[in-house]
Amino acid sequence: MERIKNTSGKILSVDFGDVRTGLAVSDISRFLATGIGYISPGGLDKTVEAVCSVAKEQGVVAIVVGLPKNMDGSEGSRAERCKKFARRLEEASGLPVAMFDERMTTMTAARYLNETNTRGSKRKQVIDTLSAQIILQNCLDRLKNM
Repeated sequence: MERIKNTSGKILSVDFGDVRTGLAVSDISRFLATGIGYISPGGLDKTVEAVCSVAKEQGVVAIVVGLPKNMDGSEGSRAERCKKFARRLEEASGLPVAMFDERMTTMTAARYLNETNTRGSKRKQVIDTLSAQIILQNCLDRLKNM
């Protein structure tokens, strides 16, 4: 978080996945996170390229990548893959990249989709975007309190 705390401007959030990668962006004032969709380029390197392209299009100054932790706070192989992705993303984009604990975001997104009765293929299309949005909103809220 320290890496992006001293920047000002829009932040891009990435919920990195093997199949779909959800994306969200903040407003310039960093008050509100908005989901902007998902990408499915396939593979780590192609996903890095695609996210760099989105970052440039959106004019962001920093990127947050969700860090999947186990409920006990430990990190598994999925967390290592996300860290590798974040390192490559920082190198390729030239922007500061921070990792943010994403525990419970998918569950929160699933609960919201249940409440709104979003089912089937529509659910698959929005859950990664919604997860990225929740990660970013949590990050923005934390930045305000730092």
